[in-house]
Amino acid sequence: MSAERPILPPVRLHSEAELARDALAAPLFVRAVKLARWAGPDTRVGAGGELVEAHLPAAAEHLGLAADEEGAAYASEAWRLAVDTGLLDVTDPEDGELAEGAGGSEEAEAEGTVSTGENLALITSGSPQDILSIWLDGLDAVHADATAPVLDDFADLVGEDGSIDFDALDWDPEAEAEFLDGVLGNLYLLTLADNGAGDGPVPLPALAASMIVPDDMGEPTDDILEQVSEAMMRLDDQFRLLEPIGIVAYQPVDEALMVEEGEPVDASAAGADEEDVTRYGMVRLTPLGLYGVRARMLEAGVDAPAVGDLADKGADSLLDGIAHYPEAAARAEIQLWLAGRGSQGAVAAAAELLAAARGTDEGAPLRRLHCQQALALAGAEAEPAVRAVLGDQELGGLARVWLVEHGATDVPPPPEAMIFWLAIDTIAAQLDTDGELDELQGLVEGLSAQHSGFFDEVWRVDHPATADVLEAMGRLHSDKRAAKEARKAAFKARSRAGG
Repeated sequence: MSAERPILPPVRLHSEAELARDALAAPLFVRAVKLARWAGPDTRVGAGGELVEAHLPAAAEHLGLAADEEGAAYASEAWRLAVDTGLLDVTDPEDGELAEGAGGSEEAEAEGTVSTGENLALITSGSPQDILSIWLDGLDAVHADATAPVLDDFADLVGEDGSIDFDALDWDPEAEAEFLDGVLGNLYLLTLADNGAGDGPVPLPALAASMIVPDDMGEPTDDILEQVSEAMMRLDDQFRLLEPIGIVAYQPVDEALMVEEGEPVDASAAGADEEDVTRYGMVRLTPLGLYGVRARMLEAGVDAPAVGDLADKGADSLLDGIAHYPEAAARAEIQLWLAGRGSQGAVAAAAELLAAARGTDEGAPLRRLHCQQALALAGAEAEPAVRAVLGDQELGGLARVWLVEHGATDVPPPPEAMIFWLAIDTIAAQLDTDGELDELQGLVEGLSAQHSGFFDEVWRVDHPATADVLEAMGRLHSDKRAAKEARKAAFKARSRAGG
């Protein structure tokens, strides 16, 4: 059975120490820590843990912000994060407790107090994992804020008895969260595209369209374009909220493009030239954002591999795990695996790799291909383990190739059967990769040209993939005569195998 292809390519994350530094530098996180250290025994909070309005100007001033409405909003946001991440502990007022108002003539709801949360000490004494755990709690809180309903007129939702009509919000929290997670997932994929070459900013119209426009739709309808425009404006609000926690770098929509307040921008901006499209919003995940989105995916049960996941696993897990990794990611994973075997020694590591490469299952040829790549990175010290498998039918061919590449002059010539077996195994491995068609065609034609009468002999090779490989050679070979010979050989191979 061949290795299962991962849904997502592996991500190359920064070290936990680097990510923790990024988390501590996120503007909203910085403000939350400052307020947590500023709060004292006289600081009062409301029933929901929010900082009472009377303290907001002082909190804003402590953060270096103006003591106006905007400064108060920033201070309130940072305070909520400090509470949500355990930097502060809130003591709620006792149920039913009332405090006298001015002059004792009015009653007001009792105010709660705050104390230092146990997580605050971890900001300076904790490990990178501790910091990242606290930051992820903060990301969850900001994500929840970003998917909360937009209340144009809250008073309209409050009934005569003071209750809130949530049905009138027309808000589905699960759908909102799923949409934003889908957007972040698409941004994650785009960032990892082409081995990470796609880590530049993405136009907001294109990102919104990726969630709205069906894949099989040609020219989007007016209704679809209107939905994209509405999604863009919602995402503009959400990315403005997400940027201060450090998950994205965001260039907001140019407000001059909105002719009237609340009017959606033109969704056809996705096709504008590069200079214009930047005015419609540009967003990219930061290295910390890659870490955060992946963490949310893993929590949701999504298979989101990262380079380094296999470093402490056995060679069988390594070769199966990197089966469909992009070349650069596979190489990095192998290097980390070999580095982890430093005390074991190159010979033992090479022997483990070679043992894991054996097999007649569907995924075995690709394991042997990656074993060969791993041995190339292991260095000349692996030679004793390689020489030990020279007589092995499955491994003897790659062992000879490795020895020749490392300058050995006493390599015994391979038996003819081994030559043909290695040819079949090599093509079978390449057929299981996502390589370029031209490269595969060149391999097919090169191998068949190296041996006269190749197709007259190769169909007899005792390899599980012989017939499939010959059929593929018949499709890929540019020489019509050779292609016909390959198809005949494939028929003979199937007849020989009784299939």
